[in-house]
Amino acid sequence: MLETRKKAYKGMAMEGFIASWYAKNTAKDLTDIKGCARRVGDHLIAGSRVLEVAPGPGYLAIELARLGPYEIAGLDISRSFVRIAAENAAKAGVTVDFRHGDAASMPFAADAFDFIVCRAAFKNFAEPYTALHEMHRVLRSGGQALIVDMRNDASDADIDNQVRDMKLGRIDALLTRGIFKYALRRRAYSKEDFARMVAQTPFRSCTIVDRSIGMEVWLRKGTV
Repeated sequence: MLETRKKAYKGMAMEGFIASWYAKNTAKDLTDIKGCARRVGDHLIAGSRVLEVAPGPGYLAIELARLGPYEIAGLDISRSFVRIAAENAAKAGVTVDFRHGDAASMPFAADAFDFIVCRAAFKNFAEPYTALHEMHRVLRSGGQALIVDMRNDASDADIDNQVRDMKLGRIDALLTRGIFKYALRRRAYSKEDFARMVAQTPFRSCTIVDRSIGMEVWLRKGTV
């Protein structure tokens, strides 16, 4: 059953100063983002149409655009992120179609994309089931989706190690640890949560792989 319409995201709006702060800190170490882009790239062929849902500052979409001759789009609920991501793409000299919109009501036709990726954002969606239905709708038959997100069983020690690897300053590291431990982890799902959610969507099943403090949820739209 789909959720009743409400605010599109959990937590505070990622606009203005907060969006700029997040973009600045994320840019300090793009190792994980580049690794994610390579894993997605392994599943693409020339001309593939790829959608990143909630791309934030756009770093992953930009890395994908650098990897090959793909058509890359991004959809974010934050107008600040859409602007920042477009500016970052222009600076990088790549073409990405960043748009403002809601993951639960995507402004795309059915069967529009070969691959969908959503990194570090799904736990913040107010309507996760609807977002999964929309991902399925806009994927072509046989297309894949990848959701990368935090697990709710990530330990304090694992979070501390993750933040240490982000190469942040002392104050930014303190703030980031607090956000992970007292906000994001509380909104995060378990692997069992994801399996139950997916089972109630047209995807029906998924493959889940542990990764650091998070997990990768792999989905495929069945052929007709």
